[in-house]
Amino acid sequence: MTAPDPLDAAKKGFDVHLTRRILSYLRPYKALALTAVVVALLLAVLSPLPTLVLRHAIDAFLSPFERNPGLNAETLYRGLTLAALGYMGLRVIEFVLNYVSTLAIGYLGQNVLRDIRSDVFGKLQRLQLAYFDQNPVGRLITRVTSDVDAINQFITGGLVSMITSSLLILVYAGFMLRLNWKLALISFTVLPVLFFATNFFRARLRDAFRATRIQQAIVNTRLNENITGMLTVQLFRREARTALDFDHANRNLLTATVNSVYWFSLFMPTVAVLGQVAVALVLYFAARQILGQDAVASGVAGAVTVGTLFAFVQWTQQLFQPIQDLADVFNNLQAAMASSERIFTVLDTEEEITDKPDARRLEHFEGRVDFEGVWFAYDQTVKADTPDDDRWILRGIDLHIQPGESVALVGATGAGKTSVTALVSRFYDVQRGAVKVDGIDVRDLAQHDLRKHVGVVLQDVFLFAGTIESNLTLNNPDIPHERVVEACRYVGVHDYILSLPDGYDTEVRERGATLSTGQKQLLAFARALIQNPDILLVLDEATANVDTETEMRIQQALEKVMLGRTSIIIAHRLSTIEHCDRIVVMRRGRIVEQGSHRDLLEKGGYYARLHRLQYAQAEAAD
Repeated sequence: MTAPDPLDAAKKGFDVHLTRRILSYLRPYKALALTAVVVALLLAVLSPLPTLVLRHAIDAFLSPFERNPGLNAETLYRGLTLAALGYMGLRVIEFVLNYVSTLAIGYLGQNVLRDIRSDVFGKLQRLQLAYFDQNPVGRLITRVTSDVDAINQFITGGLVSMITSSLLILVYAGFMLRLNWKLALISFTVLPVLFFATNFFRARLRDAFRATRIQQAIVNTRLNENITGMLTVQLFRREARTALDFDHANRNLLTATVNSVYWFSLFMPTVAVLGQVAVALVLYFAARQILGQDAVASGVAGAVTVGTLFAFVQWTQQLFQPIQDLADVFNNLQAAMASSERIFTVLDTEEEITDKPDARRLEHFEGRVDFEGVWFAYDQTVKADTPDDDRWILRGIDLHIQPGESVALVGATGAGKTSVTALVSRFYDVQRGAVKVDGIDVRDLAQHDLRKHVGVVLQDVFLFAGTIESNLTLNNPDIPHERVVEACRYVGVHDYILSLPDGYDTEVRERGATLSTGQKQLLAFARALIQNPDILLVLDEATANVDTETEMRIQQALEKVMLGRTSIIIAHRLSTIEHCDRIVVMRRGRIVEQGSHRDLLEKGGYYARLHRLQYAQAEAAD
C-alpha cells in the first residue's frame, strides 16, 4: 500500500515567507481584495450600532414612560418609530454590506483558487517523468485539490475574518469602555479564562483533526488500490483479507473522528458557558446599580440604565463570537501553512528537463540517431564517476542508427531497451555521454520540436475518456477526419470502429475499459501515425499483447510506415523483428551483439540462444 505523505502529518505554524507567497496571488485582484477588506471593516464598525440605537430607544422612550405615564405618548411613539426605522435602516445597510463582502470574498477566493491550481497543474506538465516515478498519482491529485482548498479557506474564511474579528473585538471593547468602563472591566474578567481554554482546546483539536486527515488518507488509499486491483483481489480470493484490512483502517478513522468530536463537543459548550458567565456578571453588577443598592457607596444614583444593561448584555454575547472566530482562523491558518508548504514544494521542484535559452530547432531533419558512451540511471543521485553502481540501467552504450534504418532492440527484461527509446525523446537526461539526433545533442534541441518528429507506441496503452476519434487526434482540431480514417485503414482497425454503434464517435470509457488489449494497441498505433511522425518512429513493445492475427495486421502496417523512416523497434517476439535492417542485442545495460537476424543466428551467441528458447517454448505450448 502507498504510504501517506509524511508532510500530511507535519505541524506547521505561521510562516511569514509562506504567507507572503500566498498573498502574492492576491496581487492581480487588488481592487477586489481592497473592496473585501474595506467592506469588512465597515461591517465591524457598523455591528455595535443597532444595539446602541435600541439602548437609546429604551432609555429615552420606554423607561421614562414606565416611570411617568403622564408624558406625551405621541412624542414617545414618534421617537420609538424613528428609533425602529433607524434600527431597520442599519440592518438593511448591514445586509447590503454582508452581501457585497460575501460576493467579493467569494470571487477573490475562487480566482486565487483557479490561479494556484493552474500553476500547480502547469508545473506538473513541465516536470520530468522521474518526478512522477517517485510521487504517487493520488498524492499529486491531493496537491491540486485538497491542499489548494485549504489555502482558499484561509483566504476566504480566514484572512478577512482575522481582520474583521480583530477589529470587532476592538470596536466592542471601545464602545463598552466608553459607555461604562466599570461594567466593561467586569465583562472582561472572563477573557483570560477564555484565552487559556481556547488555546487548550485548539491544540487538542489541531492534533485530532490532523489524525483524522491521516486516517482518511489511509482509507482513501486502501479504497483506491483495492478498486483498481479488484481483478487481482477476486482472482486470488482475497476479498475477506482486504475487507479485514479496510475494516481496520476504517475503525482507526472512526476512532480519530470520535476523538475530534469529543474535543469539539467540549470546546463549544465551554465557550458558551464562559460567555454566559460574563453576561451573568454584567447582569448582577448592573442590577445592583439600577436598583440603587450601590448608590450610597458610589454617590451616583442610577449610574446604569436599563438601556445600558441591555446594550452590555448584547455586546458581551457578541464579543465572544469574534474571539471564537479567531480561534478557528488560527486553525485555518495552520492548515493553510501546511498545505501551502506542500504546494510550494511542488512549485519549487527543479525542472531537470528544460530547454536551453538558445535551444535549436530541427531543420531538414534526416533521422540519424547516435548514442555516444551513454551511461544512464533513473535514480538521479547516481554519480557519473561510480561505474560499479548497480543502479546503472545503461552502461557505456555506443549505438549509431542511420537515417531510414530499422533497428530492433532485444534482450531480457531490464536490459535497458525501453530506456533507449525514452532517451531519444528526451524524457530523461543521461548522466554521462550524449544522445544525438542528426549530430545534435538532444539537450540542445527544443523538446517540443524534437518530440513532434517522434511517434511512440507503448505496451501499456492509455486512452482518455471521450470518443474514439478524440483519442486518435488527441483533440487536435487541425487533424482532418480523412487522415484519421486513412491511419485506421493502415492498421486494420477501421472496420472494427465502423462496427461500433457510433463509429468514430463511440464513447470510450476510462482507460478504454470496454476495449480489448489488441484493439487498444491498434488504436494506439493509429494514434501515433495520425500525429504524423514522418521522420522518426519509435516503437516500444507494440506487439507484445496482441494475438497472431492482430500482429499480422500490425506487421503489414509496419512495412508501409517504416519505409524511409528511422525506426527503433522493441519486441519480445523475435519473429516480429526478423525483417529489420539490424538487431541490437542488449544484456545488463550493455550491447553484446548486433547484426542482421541471419548473421546473429549463424554467430550462435546470446541472440541465437534467445531465439532457440523462444521457439522451444512456442513448440511446447502447441
